[in-house]
Amino acid sequence: MAVMPFSTFNVPSVIKMCNLLKPLYHSHSTDFEVHRNWLAVTHSLPVSQWYYEATSEWTLDYPPLFAWFEYGLSHVARYFDKEMLVVQNLNYASSATVLFQRLSVIVTDVVFIYAVKECCKCLREEKGKDQLGKPSFILAALLLWNFGLLIIDHIHFQYNGFLFGVLLLSVARHFQGRHLEGALLFSILLNLKHIYLYIAPAYGIFLLRCFCFTQNNADGSLQWKSFSLFRLVALGSIVLSTFAASFGPFIIMGQLSQVVSRLFPFKRGLCHAYWAPNIWALYNIADKALSILGIKLKLLDINKLPKASMTGGLVQEFQHSVLPSVSPLMTLIFTLLSILPVLLSMWRRPNGARGFLRSMVICALGSFMFGWHVHEKAILMAILPLSFLAVESKEDARTFLILSTTGHFSLFPLLFTAQELPIKILLMLLFTIFSFVSLKKLFRSLVNSLEAAYLLGLVPLELICEFIYPLTSWQHKLPFIPLLLTSVYCALGVLYSFIRLYLSVLTAADSRSKAKAQ
Repeated sequence: MAVMPFSTFNVPSVIKMCNLLKPLYHSHSTDFEVHRNWLAVTHSLPVSQWYYEATSEWTLDYPPLFAWFEYGLSHVARYFDKEMLVVQNLNYASSATVLFQRLSVIVTDVVFIYAVKECCKCLREEKGKDQLGKPSFILAALLLWNFGLLIIDHIHFQYNGFLFGVLLLSVARHFQGRHLEGALLFSILLNLKHIYLYIAPAYGIFLLRCFCFTQNNADGSLQWKSFSLFRLVALGSIVLSTFAASFGPFIIMGQLSQVVSRLFPFKRGLCHAYWAPNIWALYNIADKALSILGIKLKLLDINKLPKASMTGGLVQEFQHSVLPSVSPLMTLIFTLLSILPVLLSMWRRPNGARGFLRSMVICALGSFMFGWHVHEKAILMAILPLSFLAVESKEDARTFLILSTTGHFSLFPLLFTAQELPIKILLMLLFTIFSFVSLKKLFRSLVNSLEAAYLLGLVPLELICEFIYPLTSWQHKLPFIPLLLTSVYCALGVLYSFIRLYLSVLTAADSRSKAKAQ
């Protein structure tokens, strides 16, 4: 059992607290106003109006438990500046409001810090290693220092640290054999932010297979007679009671359909305004390339092609020009197909909590790669849990370095002002260098020459996007090009990491089967 060293708190905590020394500055992100508006909505209006209020375009679209979370924060916010709680005060950002918003993120990060501590206790460690070389220290630093969380929560502005804290604490409880507690925490998490539905299949299969069935056969296969109805009822009671407490009031008020329509707005289109680096970014660029080629070869009539709005940087539905257009149902089918093999593998031959964690990461990546209207920030749902596996396995460490470097770089466009440029580059470099150096201490050689060349390609890509392209005449005609280049290039690294993780699961399952047979 490992205990997380207290020293790993220091640097990230200092960075977060230093933000409070600049109360007049806040990132020009929509999320700052989103959460300010939700504070106002939940504080100033009755519950019956929360999911109908539409004064701001940033309407409440998180599950009810998060709305109550905002409601609780609003009662503290009123002591900072009551004006921030007025629904009509759109884009309100007084210095007191900025201070409160930042402080609320830092305080709720306590959940994340505690969860990291519990995860570090679950690691297997060799005695005698120096403190800086211990997996527990490296894991704590990789999580607490995480570049993505720092910029998204403390510069861009969200509460992902708090939410990932609940997730990691749930994972830790499963490692500790406290499965009902882990299930309760995950149920709470789903009712705080529904994006975690991406990984719900891994949770469902794991709990059914490894908790409701209490024994395996000698070869590791399922022993049907070991099924425990009592455990299934206990598990179901926890999940249903959590959802009842969250959605019950809105069901009673007859507002369930309204709440669901806010949570799943399918009319927003296949891709977000800034494409996430997934399969649809590659699909979009392939469609664009084929349409240009078709026009040049006179195989296509430019006047009959749909308007190319997919590169307009807007949140909207659009039609592909050459390739078949993609519907929400198609993305659901592709997502399910992408995670089905790993779920079947876990059902047939579970590999304990670590097998569950690996399957969870693959579910997160599969949903990221093939989901509908995926946000680029969702990549953290794979990067953070993979950190746990990275400090225990050389192959996982190799995949982590590729995924985290590529995935974190894809977040750069979220911070787009000149004053944020040196901050994001410095923080990214610090985290990336630490990741490579610390994991190399554990496993020596990691990425091969081809992978290293791909990762180094991020440097000229950043130079082109930030310094060279803005000086060209294309900047005004095609402003979306830097975002397109970033998404497409990073999508290759994310796809490669997804394939590597999948192969590691399937080959490990095959090896276990052969070993059992012998």
